[in-house]
Amino acid sequence: MTTKTLGEFFELAMHKHANNSAFICSGQQLNFSELEVQSRKLALWLQSILNKGDRVAVQLPNINQYPLAAIAVLRAGLVLVNTNPFYTPNEMVHQFSDSGAKVLITLSTLSPSLEEVLPETDIETVILVGGEVSNKTLTQKTQKPYYYLHDILSEDRECQLSHEFAANPNDVAVLQYTGGTTGVAKGACLTHLNILSNVEQIHERLSKVCIDSEETIVCPLPLYHIYAFTVNMVYMFGHGNLNILIPNPRDLDYFIQQLKAQPFTALLGINTLFIGLTKHPAFAQLDFSHLKLTLSGGTTLVESVASEWKELTECSITEGYGLSETSPVVTLNMPGDEEVGTIGRSLVDTEVEIRDANGYRVSDNQPGELLVKGPQVMKGYWQRPESTSDVFTDDGFFKTGDVAIRQTNGNFRIVDRLKELIIVSGFNVYPNEVEAVLVSHPSIIEAAVVGIPFSKTGEAVHAYVAVSKSIQAEDIKHYCKEYLTAYKIPSKIIILDELPKSSVGKILRRDLRQSK
Repeated sequence: MTTKTLGEFFELAMHKHANNSAFICSGQQLNFSELEVQSRKLALWLQSILNKGDRVAVQLPNINQYPLAAIAVLRAGLVLVNTNPFYTPNEMVHQFSDSGAKVLITLSTLSPSLEEVLPETDIETVILVGGEVSNKTLTQKTQKPYYYLHDILSEDRECQLSHEFAANPNDVAVLQYTGGTTGVAKGACLTHLNILSNVEQIHERLSKVCIDSEETIVCPLPLYHIYAFTVNMVYMFGHGNLNILIPNPRDLDYFIQQLKAQPFTALLGINTLFIGLTKHPAFAQLDFSHLKLTLSGGTTLVESVASEWKELTECSITEGYGLSETSPVVTLNMPGDEEVGTIGRSLVDTEVEIRDANGYRVSDNQPGELLVKGPQVMKGYWQRPESTSDVFTDDGFFKTGDVAIRQTNGNFRIVDRLKELIIVSGFNVYPNEVEAVLVSHPSIIEAAVVGIPFSKTGEAVHAYVAVSKSIQAEDIKHYCKEYLTAYKIPSKIIILDELPKSSVGKILRRDLRQSK
């Protein structure tokens, strides 16, 4: 590892690849040398008002200002707090307060919601990206000063960054908040060493496919999410490649227009995104002659989706697995030699074990909790020593909360989330298994299965589906009987126009369960 901190890593990349384009968004390009100058100016400005170790929340979608802000924070030796711009006020208050962020970098269009948020946080300064503030009372009600990013960048700052802010490899670089799908969102403390180690591990697995300075990777997943942050923002950027940023991947018409405008060699996505693209009539008309890598993570890749993608693009999907707490990648298939339905083998220097409820290793092909140990595993949860202690074993393995099996060929397969397990009359029902059957029906686009309390059996299996054409719930049940044991068949099937999803596109089972 030639660099010890993310700040050094970014600086090396920006000098080494100075003439390359780094990011493009809606036709606007930002090259490495421009990014070096702009991020240095913002880093100097942040150092002038903050102290070493202070947290800076960046709340931006996939626009060129996100990498600029994130790189500046890390070059300044500060801690980056990645924040979803679509958070509700309550979610913002929780994350800003929990992290103790002192500065917020956000869109000017979000300024009205800050009126009720900022007074309940430690944020002292707001930097706005975009046009005029839509709410002129920002300083009157909150008493917080705000600045425009473009004004900061127009200032003449030629000084060197202060060495007093210099970070160490084991210092926290990023506070990455968990999705909160199974409880309150917690900040995973990812050190410089954690993320840089994961970048090297990813490179070892992808180096035969990804060539420095030659790749153009499509980035529809938000950079504030750890998946895109490490793969796109750090790994691909660090190797001199171009990222095409897609601010709103749900607007498929716009998305496909951007794909037409620029030849691309790689694409990062998740199962629901692949479904949306392959179903869009204009997608099949794109030029896929340069596409050689499609990465999938975040949620289970369905075999039928992988098959349709390969048929349309002639590029297989390479599925991997990870979590916010692991920077994130733990396992990854080998590109071109994938076993669909598995998450591949563990990355270099990563130990993965499958253990039962008593902490004992289980045999191959037997389900148990997936545990991981490696340099990419977080330092712990921010200011939550008890939660940290709960997720680590005595011998230093991180407990992922996912049920998995290790196959005899060394590949791992995710069964389901441990907390999502449904128990019907004492029998285990894994939602992923039922969902896989449901989406194999030609009329079902996506499905989510949850357990609902039921007096006779403890829990009942309920399924929520989105369909491509009209179908009756009873017909779906009849279909399930061909593939599932009786206790696994959903007792109730609810047909919706669309299933609730996170900002990354992950189906939110919790929201469906709470809707009952």
